[in-house]
Amino acid sequence: MTNVLLPQTTTTLLLGPTQVLRGVNALSEAGKQIASFGSRPLVVGGDRTLPSLEPKLGPIFQQYNLTAAPRSYSPDCSTLSLESLKDSVQSHEADFIIGVGGGKALDTAKLLAHQCNLPIVTIPTSGATCAAWTALANVYSNEGAFQYDVPLYRCPDLLILDYSLIETAPQRTLVAGIGDAIAKWYEASVSSGSSESTLIIAAVQQARVLRDILLQKSATALEQPGGEDWRQVVDATVLLAGVIGGLGGASCRTVAAHAVHNGLTHIPSACNSLHGEKVAYGILVQLRLEEMVQSNQLAASARQQLLKFYTEIGLPKTLEDLGLQDVSLTALRRATEIACGPDSDIHRLPFTVMPEQLLGAMVSTTIPMEKAAARINNQSAKANQILPIAIPNEQLTTNTLA
Repeated sequence: MTNVLLPQTTTTLLLGPTQVLRGVNALSEAGKQIASFGSRPLVVGGDRTLPSLEPKLGPIFQQYNLTAAPRSYSPDCSTLSLESLKDSVQSHEADFIIGVGGGKALDTAKLLAHQCNLPIVTIPTSGATCAAWTALANVYSNEGAFQYDVPLYRCPDLLILDYSLIETAPQRTLVAGIGDAIAKWYEASVSSGSSESTLIIAAVQQARVLRDILLQKSATALEQPGGEDWRQVVDATVLLAGVIGGLGGASCRTVAAHAVHNGLTHIPSACNSLHGEKVAYGILVQLRLEEMVQSNQLAASARQQLLKFYTEIGLPKTLEDLGLQDVSLTALRRATEIACGPDSDIHRLPFTVMPEQLLGAMVSTTIPMEKAAARINNQSAKANQILPIAIPNEQLTTNTLA
């Protein structure tokens, strides 16, 4: 019998934080774990978050004789902020980093720890993203325009998910987190639904579970903050969404929905909407693209399902909902060009997307299914002549709930 030699490749799996502490008042019980990383933490957060957490962190620092220095990441998770924070690490002689706040604060803290080769503790103050979990940081301009992402060499050393702390955040942040998390299914299933890799299959199926949890429990969770369904939804947005990226890697992480987000950040007035709100809108745009380019009726059904869900919990469905009712055509075109740039995640779609097509999808996210089908039938021949594509396994790309 002849042995067949298969090509060998080495991959690094960054599945999740070394430790995760979760529960009501988890932060007040985390002093020993925090102190295990050193004695001089630099605490990175926003201008409002840092003073609001001092009553919770101060007693821990005092009890364990930690000399902490708070530093704001303002104006953004940008190169300028990181350079200033690296100076603070040096001047404070910090031996570990504590990141507190939302996605940008946590990304800044993680990237700072990465650059300084220091341990990192993440303490999310809302359920808006899975940034507390992931080995990834997004870098923006000082004005909030997305620039690039940075893969990190490890996930956080400790994640503290304190339900009592998350509960104090505005409900809008959890709604945004639901939008960001549910995108995992619509993006991972398109980019990786036909993969034969065991872990990527697992990631895609976890994305399906995540979607189902959010579709089934979000409305009740928002009506009963602090309740059991609320905790399950928080776990889904902060933890499970991160698990999917850890198992599936970059190819299973983001596609068109996040690409649309990245493009929109280059419109100054879009900065008033949250990350997850722009991503949620981007899911509708991605599904609309699948309708327009592939004549995909499963995508049309999924879009209609999401439109009802968004209405129920308050996620944006249109540019107007994002506060962009007065945006200029020039600004929108610029956003689509950035979203379709050569390094954009939008190219993980199984078909080519041109800026004009993306613009068309962005302004028609709420078009009724019947009108969409008629428009698809009228335009599909022309679209296929311009953009020959291979249609993937549709059962894996845009399944809807049974």
